[in-house]
Amino acid sequence: MPHDAALVAETRSWFSKAAKDLATAAYESQASPPFAEDIAFHAQQAAEKALKGFLTWCGCSFRRTHNLVELGEACLRLDPGLEDLLRRAAPLTEYAWKFRYPGDPEELAPAEAAEALGIAQEVYRALLDALPPEVRP
Repeated sequence: MPHDAALVAETRSWFSKAAKDLATAAYESQASPPFAEDIAFHAQQAAEKALKGFLTWCGCSFRRTHNLVELGEACLRLDPGLEDLLRRAAPLTEYAWKFRYPGDPEELAPAEAAEALGIAQEVYRALLDALPPEVRP
């Protein structure tokens, strides 16, 4: 039986936006030196949007938040097998704001940004793989 077309479209939209954030972060990784703070921001955004896409598909409401711990806990209630991955993704939460404004006390190392991007890519793939193929962007 086919899935609800509106639900498929809404879920696909979340994953499409996440894919754009991943592509942006990958592009920024090619700069010399890499735009580490922006890479981390887009990694956080990609993970957040993938989590929201998964929750959307599962019919779970969520509030407007950048908190990956909160979103991850909701996802874990649906799929406890995601626990290890979502624990590793939780620290990405701070990248939603940490380096976005003047006066921030430190810079992010390119290696840390690359790690954040790798985790976000894992989150994206794992959540998308758990859903039907028609929600793929």
